[in-house]
Amino acid sequence: MSSPPPIYPVIESTACLARHLARRLVEIGCNDIFTVPGDFNLILLDHLLNEPGINNIGCCNEINAGYAAEGYARWKGVGCVVVTFTVGGLSVINSIAGAYSENLPVICIVGGPNTNDYGTNRILHHTIGIPDFSQEFRCFQTVTCFQAVINHLDDAHELVDRAISKALHKNKPVYISVSCNITNTVHPSFTGSTIPYTIKQQVSNKVSLDAAVESTVKFLNTCAKPVLIGGPKMRLGKAKEAFAKLVTACGYAYAVMPSAKGQVSEQHPRFMGTYWGAVSTPYCLEIVESADAYIFVGPIFNDYSSVGYSLLLKKQHMIIVNPDRVKVCGKAEFGCVLMKDFVEALAEKIVKNSNSYDNYKRIFVPEGTVPSSVPGEPLRVNSLFKHIQGMLSGDTAVLAETGDSWFNCQKLRLPEDCGYEFEMQYGSIGWSVGATLGYSQALKGIKRVIACIGDGSFQVTCQDISTMIRQEQNSIIFLINNGGYTIEVEIHDGPYNVIKNWSYTGFVDAIHNGEGKVWTTKVTTEDELIPAISTALGAQRDCLCFIECVVHKDDTSRELLEWGSRVSAANSRPPTSYT
Repeated sequence: MSSPPPIYPVIESTACLARHLARRLVEIGCNDIFTVPGDFNLILLDHLLNEPGINNIGCCNEINAGYAAEGYARWKGVGCVVVTFTVGGLSVINSIAGAYSENLPVICIVGGPNTNDYGTNRILHHTIGIPDFSQEFRCFQTVTCFQAVINHLDDAHELVDRAISKALHKNKPVYISVSCNITNTVHPSFTGSTIPYTIKQQVSNKVSLDAAVESTVKFLNTCAKPVLIGGPKMRLGKAKEAFAKLVTACGYAYAVMPSAKGQVSEQHPRFMGTYWGAVSTPYCLEIVESADAYIFVGPIFNDYSSVGYSLLLKKQHMIIVNPDRVKVCGKAEFGCVLMKDFVEALAEKIVKNSNSYDNYKRIFVPEGTVPSSVPGEPLRVNSLFKHIQGMLSGDTAVLAETGDSWFNCQKLRLPEDCGYEFEMQYGSIGWSVGATLGYSQALKGIKRVIACIGDGSFQVTCQDISTMIRQEQNSIIFLINNGGYTIEVEIHDGPYNVIKNWSYTGFVDAIHNGEGKVWTTKVTTEDELIPAISTALGAQRDCLCFIECVVHKDDTSRELLEWGSRVSAANSRPPTSYT
């Protein structure tokens, strides 16, 4: 994504733990770090900020800093968040859990207690009031793939390097706690130039790979109308280009699972859209669930992606390609097979079969065009997304918050190279504000981010609009104001889903406070929306643009209504009787 960072010589007088950690971050391409200061991490921050190639982005709170690091990692491949002990660590842990669920390497660095306080039976501030300081460490054990507590220098070099290499190898977050009084101590282990990382490359077992391909081809050759579906773990398996080769070679109609949107080309003529059970793109469901074979590359089948476990798929017709394992028809399994290797090898051996695509063409009827509104008519959600569709290009990226934006953004047809991100597995409401900050920072000068955020989600994490302004970002945020937690309403309604209405543009203007570049407007009709978009793309293209779109509280997508009822039914299943 970016050119290698410059290598600066080590100055022996500053060869301390913090500088080593800083150099490692620059080396792996983590040039922006998202931080919240606290007394245990201040000296550490001094050294991190003095490292050439590191830009500090001070955030308003820890959860947003973590979301930002996660959003940054979606484009850059790795992110970093720095917070203080326990009050910061336990605040950031929710966003670290989200990064874990999304297979994103985030380096979580926590400024820890003075080394002299360990084992002394002392009670410290920022703790829960007992002399055991391990609560934070134990909490992070469940949401990171490696944890390092550095409270002496003899093994600090090793622990830092092991933690960062584990994050890159496992594509998961790691936790590094650094005692506050040793960050700036010079130590001989840091005086040499850092050795660039060489993460051991995984390879497929050739015998297992050949057997998996042979078994798959043998099965597919007996099938009349196979289909191909891309899943979210394609990013983890680094199989995007291999999947494109398979699309060309197989001739099948193909689709994506919802959280894989953006991972495959949507401009190929055989692309059907999103396979999402009962809320799939029109005609995609019929082709996939009537197929006699389906190849899923990197799927995640959970209650959300399966629409309350309602997919009508047969295990004996299914080939599942995981990042390091292939399952064929629920019978044969092949381990030590990397996704990328398998998909590329299958593309070379597969016999072209266009029957599923021919069937799709036969039943497909293009959707109608959303009509223009009558002048003065209240803004409709379908009109809003019709105009967002017109904004997309290879120079843009879409970020969709949990809620009805999931479903409306899913219907956008992405041009080639248009980015797309959302958090489906963890589904943390409020994720998008911090993620927009991090994603936009990673994409600065490359693509302009268009974020679709509901009013309920925005109220959870809104403060870091401030940080976007400070960083001179030019994202376009559509704040969709429908008066509540709409996704929750459609699962189970109640008074708790209604929120207080804010003057959202007034809120952002107050944060702006005359410093930085931001442009806000509020629209209630399509007539107002059209010039607002024109201004955001034109005269205000260098500004952070915030467009509040007021829509009716019941103006929700058909897909959300269907999905919500099915998820509600899944949540409401009675306990299994054991009598």
